[in-house]
Amino acid sequence: MIPDHAKIKALAKKYFDEVRVVRQELHRNPELSFQEFKTSAYIQQKLQRAGIEFTSGHVKTGIIALIRGKNPGGRTVLLRADMDALPIFEKNDVSYKSVNEGVMHACGHDVHSACALGAAYILNELKNEWEGTVKIMFQPGEEVLPGGASLMIADGVLENPKVEKAIALHVFPGMPAGKVGFKSGMYMASTDELYITVQGKGGHAAMPADYVNPLIIASEILLEINKSFSDKQSIKELGGENIPTVVAFGKIEGKGATNVIPDKVEIAGTFRTMDEIWREKVHSELKKIVNNYSDKYRLKSEIRIEKGYPFLVNDAAVTSISREAAEVYLGTKNVEELPLRMTAEDFAFITQKVPSCFFRLGTSGNNGEYSSGVHTATFDIEESALETGMGLMAWLAINNLHK
Repeated sequence: MIPDHAKIKALAKKYFDEVRVVRQELHRNPELSFQEFKTSAYIQQKLQRAGIEFTSGHVKTGIIALIRGKNPGGRTVLLRADMDALPIFEKNDVSYKSVNEGVMHACGHDVHSACALGAAYILNELKNEWEGTVKIMFQPGEEVLPGGASLMIADGVLENPKVEKAIALHVFPGMPAGKVGFKSGMYMASTDELYITVQGKGGHAAMPADYVNPLIIASEILLEINKSFSDKQSIKELGGENIPTVVAFGKIEGKGATNVIPDKVEIAGTFRTMDEIWREKVHSELKKIVNNYSDKYRLKSEIRIEKGYPFLVNDAAVTSISREAAEVYLGTKNVEELPLRMTAEDFAFITQKVPSCFFRLGTSGNNGEYSSGVHTATFDIEESALETGMGLMAWLAINNLHK
């Protein structure tokens, strides 16, 4: 037997005001990746006051809380929350606006941590009504490589007790508060950072015989890469048929002038996909393209590929259990199917290790308020989403412990 979802809803309502204060406090005091010392201390204080067992100092700022139900040696389910903020100047005019200039919770990690803390309160209060153990991970550094989740895994977060399933949520300003979304199977892309350096020979622009312009060569390389990965037919010819693929460049820097040809050009971009064999094939193809231009112009061109997060896959069984539980908790009309996304998420490291479910929490207002996208200076949420998030996290944890 498990507690009725109405009881969990009542507790979510009971803790809503406190969790809203927590979210606003975290939003007001954001910290960048792997610098979440005050954030960690604040969450630890809240856990301690609630009498919830935890350890801290994981990857410096990470926290692992344990809530043991009846028969705690049974299954263990992990709930994950991230704590880091982004280097963005907040433009919202709210009482909880960031006091750390140039740093902002623009991706909702304040919401994630507040919801996980609220779920901890609920689970702790009901611990005599469910079986197993819930482990809650408050992790650092989701926003930057190598990803705090990967480091927490290396630190042993999935062991002692051994995690059998994992669940995480993420804010979704494209969905009204009160709704959630699920996607079984492949959901989010792997992500790699691409850095190309083209070495030419600088000189005076009026003397073309004396220089080799790296800007022109860099442009040719970009056009060749774009030709190879810009449409389904070209991708199919390379062996990547029906595999979602994005290769895009957002930075090119030559540091020349109107009449100054620079010695080198530096280019930066990203590669996203959802297949590991294809991922390695594209890495090889990118290196081949760059090397071919080195040979063509008899100069040094290099590509450095920083391998990032793997693709995120939602386990079919865990997602099915979670979606059905969400429909009971919120009603079928408030649970939606999500499309594939080419964005990336370091919870993917966990999905590669244990059966997992990563779902979206609607955070916009019914009148179109709070619909600014994540990673923007005006991102904010309809705070009633906190009640939905904390209650549903607790309810999903219990259902996955018992099914």
